Amino acid sequence: MTTNSKTITDWLKQQQISEIECLVPDMTGNARGKFIPAHQFISHGDPRLPESILVQTVTGEYSDEHWDFVEPTDTDMLLRPDASTMRLVPWAREPTAQIIHDCYTQAGELHPLASRTVLRKVLAAYEQAGLTPVIAPEMEFYLVARNEDADNELVPPVGRSGRRETARLSYSIDAVAEFEDFVEDMYDYADAQKLDVDTLIHENGAAQMEINFRHGDPLSLADQVFVFKRTVRETAHKYKMYATFMAKPMKDEPGSAMHIHQSLLDASGNNIFVTADGEHSPAFLSYIAGLQRYTPELISLYAPNVNSYRRLAPDISAPINLNWGLDNRTCAFRVPQSELAATRVENRFPGADANPYLAIAATLASGLLGMQENLTPSAPHQGTANEDSVEVARTLEEGLRNLGSTPALCDLFGDLFLRAYAAVKLDEFEEFNRVISSWEREHLLLQV
Repeated sequence: MTTNSKTITDWLKQQQISEIECLVPDMTGNARGKFIPAHQFISHGDPRLPESILVQTVTGEYSDEHWDFVEPTDTDMLLRPDASTMRLVPWAREPTAQIIHDCYTQAGELHPLASRTVLRKVLAAYEQAGLTPVIAPEMEFYLVARNEDADNELVPPVGRSGRRETARLSYSIDAVAEFEDFVEDMYDYADAQKLDVDTLIHENGAAQMEINFRHGDPLSLADQVFVFKRTVRETAHKYKMYATFMAKPMKDEPGSAMHIHQSLLDASGNNIFVTADGEHSPAFLSYIAGLQRYTPELISLYAPNVNSYRRLAPDISAPINLNWGLDNRTCAFRVPQSELAATRVENRFPGADANPYLAIAATLASGLLGMQENLTPSAPHQGTANEDSVEVARTLEEGLRNLGSTPALCDLFGDLFLRAYAAVKLDEFEEFNRVISSWEREHLLLQV
């Protein structure tokens, strides 16, 4: 028995676990896997899943190029549990554990189509460079009333006052208190799962919340965001409402983001983004330049769904160009005011709907290449960046056009993964594009 297996077995017995959720994040960042009785999990070895689940669209379909990416026999991949991800499932009726698994090929290699593999490869490149990335995600989401008919628009849920929110209530304490029972249970569930959640605020939208995570290891925090999204949805169901991480769920409300703060430590634990004199280092400037250079190519990893691009629009508090600035929230890449040791850059492009493994991998890969290539950023932006022209894709199809066009990115992410991702997302775009909207019927039916 390996040390990892013994750690898991001992913990399962100590917690008297009866069932285990064996979880794998799919391309959308949602949970796939199996429920396995604890005694079978311990005695039967590594579970298996068809590798095809890694390359399904958000609607459960397969692209026309599907068999170019997986074995034509639809072979199984091996799942190996990561002991660092063991958590209780606090909403389960029986003592249940959840464990995130890495995916392996039959040959024993990390599976190239798994999102966790992609992030691991980027982190390995940092390790080779003698650097340790530190990140802190901020997750926004909406609470909405139950919506059982997809033709109906979403509306905020009724709070404890018996009313729905209508005003802009950023940072309102009383607005959060409208959903006090939900918030308390969400925090209790997060604590039970040892999620490093920190501050909760009410965001700008009606019944829109934001949770900040404490800074730490990128893979661990990607796992925590993955678990957190499940947790918030489960807590909302308990109170007969929905929680949604759609990037733009309501037309008159702002979108939801997953802002990612990031910094780098050297082997001595020093932040390489500042010099001994307290100035921004050349590495810091090149890191930002890398974000500016590679975001257009990787935008589909930050904005992975057709709905994502409704958020990346002028005048709705989301980035539309590649500017960076000092404590400037209108910029895509914001450098917050902080103590020198906490100097960092915040990437404001990723939507709340992004797969956390892929979004974190994309931002770290961009910065790494910027440093390796000694890129130079633009001057820090002064004033409101949203008044500048749009510089990023406005549709999913446009965002995918240049994915994989840089050899260095293909090496980091894997050419197979980037081709599979583009194929899956283009299939989603074409499926969406076949739907005729009510706007088209209203304005074009009899007037064109």
